[in-house]
Amino acid sequence: MTNKTAAIDFPSRVGVWWNSGPWPIREAQDIAREIEELGFGSLFMPEGSGKDVLVESAAFLAATDRLVVGTGIANIHFRIPTPAEGGARTLAALHPGRFVLGLGVGHAPFVEANMKGTYGKPLTTMRTYLERMNAFPAEIEEGAKPARLLAALGPKMIELSGELADGSHPYLVTPEQTATTREILGPDKWVISEQAVSLGGDTEDQLRHAHTHVGFYIPLQNYRNSWLRQGFEESDLVPGGSDRLVRSLVGMGGAEQAAASLTAHLDAGADHVVVQIVGEGATTDPRPALKELASALSL
Repeated sequence: MTNKTAAIDFPSRVGVWWNSGPWPIREAQDIAREIEELGFGSLFMPEGSGKDVLVESAAFLAATDRLVVGTGIANIHFRIPTPAEGGARTLAALHPGRFVLGLGVGHAPFVEANMKGTYGKPLTTMRTYLERMNAFPAEIEEGAKPARLLAALGPKMIELSGELADGSHPYLVTPEQTATTREILGPDKWVISEQAVSLGGDTEDQLRHAHTHVGFYIPLQNYRNSWLRQGFEESDLVPGGSDRLVRSLVGMGGAEQAAASLTAHLDAGADHVVVQIVGEGATTDPRPALKELASALSL
């Protein structure tokens, strides 16, 4: 897609969002290779389990040939802007068009309680961080331009993702919110949406997994505000989330139904969508469900 401000060479329009942190890195590299072989176009991963997401990205890029690797997201409280920009440029220089630097401000409870840091106003904090990244010397890895996305939920952060970044990485949103993000950003910025799905087991199992997944985020104010803007109500934000909330955010049913929840974001204006398999926990092996989805999507 050469019309974008930064090139990303996705082999296909559907990728994977996977928390690789709990897995031994050698085994995780094997899984990344299988994801590529299945036809998925990317592997995005979060940061927060203790591993450095840029180091993980380097490992996955080295283990694969075409797979785009992205951070979903790198927490800006974990590293100062200079090594963030320098590291991203280095990966972009080594693997042109295959690395995406997703950045986010994280959440106050994690930053203040777990990291003993200060959680300032998210928009101001992110703007200052990006401005410092942009001041990094141009001659270092000259010409290497990693695509930069923001974890942007509110309209002002989405606007910032168009002003000082290359687009947005919406997470835990409906296709309608993907459409809103596209409308704000216009056609020349990247929109790479995440979509959770629960496959396998019966309806009760899938709904239980979906409630557990969404329930982890229910206490976080950034997500609560996002869901209220998307049309949900306080009554949906009960522990574990209401059935209405989780059914709107997590694709369930068979592989064909789950695949439809992914393509809904593409139809709404996303350039690329990444699927997160939810199950019994972070050590759930995503490969059985990904094989079903790859078949349903004809990857």
